[in-house]
Amino acid sequence: MFKTISTPSLLFLAVTFTSLFVTSVQAKTPLDSNENNIVKQVKLALPQALKDIEQAVNINSGSMNFDGVKQVGLLAKQQLSAIGFDVQWLDGSAFNRAGHILATHQSNNPKAVKILMIGHLDTVFAKNDNFQKFEMLSNTEAAGPGVADMKGGNTIIISAMRALKKLDLLDNVSIKILLTGDEESSGRPLSLSKKAIVDAAIWADIALGFENGDNNINTGMASRRGYTGWTLNVVGKPAHSSQIFNDEVGYGAIYETARILEAFRAELEQEKNLTFNPGMIIGGTNIDFDLAKSSGSAFGKNNVIAQKAKVKGDLRALSNKQLQSVQQTMQNIVKNNLNHTQAELTFEPGYPPMALTQGNLDLLAQYSQVSEDLGYNVVKAANPRKAGAADISFAAEHVDMSLDGLGLLGSGAHTKNEIADLTTLNKNIEKAAILIYRVSKQ
Repeated sequence: MFKTISTPSLLFLAVTFTSLFVTSVQAKTPLDSNENNIVKQVKLALPQALKDIEQAVNINSGSMNFDGVKQVGLLAKQQLSAIGFDVQWLDGSAFNRAGHILATHQSNNPKAVKILMIGHLDTVFAKNDNFQKFEMLSNTEAAGPGVADMKGGNTIIISAMRALKKLDLLDNVSIKILLTGDEESSGRPLSLSKKAIVDAAIWADIALGFENGDNNINTGMASRRGYTGWTLNVVGKPAHSSQIFNDEVGYGAIYETARILEAFRAELEQEKNLTFNPGMIIGGTNIDFDLAKSSGSAFGKNNVIAQKAKVKGDLRALSNKQLQSVQQTMQNIVKNNLNHTQAELTFEPGYPPMALTQGNLDLLAQYSQVSEDLGYNVVKAANPRKAGAADISFAAEHVDMSLDGLGLLGSGAHTKNEIADLTTLNKNIEKAAILIYRVSKQ
C-alpha cells in the first residue's frame, strides 16, 4: 500500500530537504465532519486523559521493578480492553525483564492499512527513588517520574484510540499497540527483548512512536540514530618506568590507549551525525571491571609501565552504512599498535538506526498537514542528534513509513526535574487520531 524510496543523499541533506518538503505541502484545508468530531471528543475526554497520566505516574515502574511494570501494564490492559482491543501480556522472563503489553484491533477489511503504535511502561526511576508522585505544577505543567517519558505518550495512544472508537472510525484500520517493559533498560539478548517489536513491524505498514523526541512541538523524529556499545582492551609490556619507549619494552598499555582514543577523535569527529564517547577508562599493572555494576578498579605504581587498560564507550550513527564504515575505521586504528602493545576492540549488539527515508518524510508531511489543518504549527524533521535511541528503531527497517516523537512533550526527562507540557496533550492526541483516520481512508 505504501512505498518507500531510500537514497543515500537523503541522509546528508536531511534537514534542508525536509524543510523544503514540508513547506511545499498544500495550504491549510478544512477539517471534515469526522475530524471536527474527533477534536470535540478529544476535548471532552481531556480530564480523563489527565487522570490516566496521574494514575500511571503514581505507580513506580522502574525497569527492574517488575511488579510495578506489570501494574502499569495491567492499567493499560484495562483501558485498552475497554475500547475493544484484544490485549495480551508478553512475559519477559526469557530476557530478564517484566514483559510487554500487546493490544490488537483487527479490521474486517482485508485491505485495511496496518499501523503499529509504540510506547513503553518502564521509567528510569527505581523502586526506592524518592521521586515517586504526580504533581500538578500549574494549569499547563505537571511533574512526576515518567510523566513525559513516557506515561504521557502512552496516554496519547490510548486517548486517540478512545476518540476513534467512540466515533466508529476504526473500521478501516488494523492496529497493534506495543507497550514495552524495558525501553529504558533493555533486556538481553536483544533478539528476545525486541522480538515483539520486530514481529509487529513485519506485520505493519506504518510505525508510530510516542516518545517525547526532542520535546519540540515544531518537530517530529523522521530519523533516529542507532546506539551500540564498544569495549577497548589494551595490553602492554610491564617493566620499570625508566625503560619506557625503548625497543625492548615499548610504550605500555596507557600510551597505546591514549593513541587509539586520540586517533578516533581526530579521524571521526567531523563525521556528520556521528558521536562516539569513551565513558569509562581504567589502566595500570592490574585492573578489575564489574560489568553488571559498570565499575572498576586499578592497581599501578608511578615507576611501573602499565600492563593493562580498558575503555567502555558508546557509538551513535544515523544509518547502518555509516555505522559499518565507522566501525571499520575504528578497527583499522586499533590494529596500528605501538611497539610491544596489543589492542582489541569489540562492539556490542545495540539499537539499530532509524534511517531517514522518503517514506518517513512523506509521513512527516502528512502529520504536518494535520497539524496545520488543526490551526497548529508546521512540523519539520527534528535534528537526530537531539534525541537518543528508541524502540521504534527496531521497527523502522520493516515498515514503509515511520515517525516518532508524537508523545507528551516536556523537559527534564530521566531527572527529578521531569516536567510535562500539558498544552501539548490535546494537540498531540488530536494529531495522532486524525492522522490515523486520514491514513485509513487512503
